[in-house]
Amino acid sequence: VQLQASGGGLVQTGGSLRLSCAAFGFAFDYYAIGWFRQAPGKEREGVSCISSSDGSTYYAESVKGRFTISRDNAKNTVYLQMNSLKPEDTAVYYCAAPVGGYEGLNDDFYDYWGQGTQVTVSS
Repeated sequence: VQLQASGGGLVQTGGSLRLSCAAFGFAFDYYAIGWFRQAPGKEREGVSCISSSDGSTYYAESVKGRFTISRDNAKNTVYLQMNSLKPEDTAVYYCAAPVGGYEGLNDDFYDYWGQGTQVTVSS
């Protein structure tokens, strides 16, 4: 199982970025995929998740209305469109896949992790 996150970068407050998570080596269609982030000195937090089946989506309160998660099963890729970015969104962003059919933002249930991509929002 491999997950590869990309698309991070430096952006000004109010700007946008789109992160991608490419998956290799497993039945992507059958897994929910989550995005998490970790800022320096802070605990990792769940940002968003998209289900494998019915397209259900989950968002942290802090990103609702600004971030949109989507998936393209034909490309084994999940996207996180981030708009109206704020300095507090600065973090390393990781994508991950849970086991056991879990859907949600609790990282205890995620076993497979990508390498992370840095997002920096300047004020």
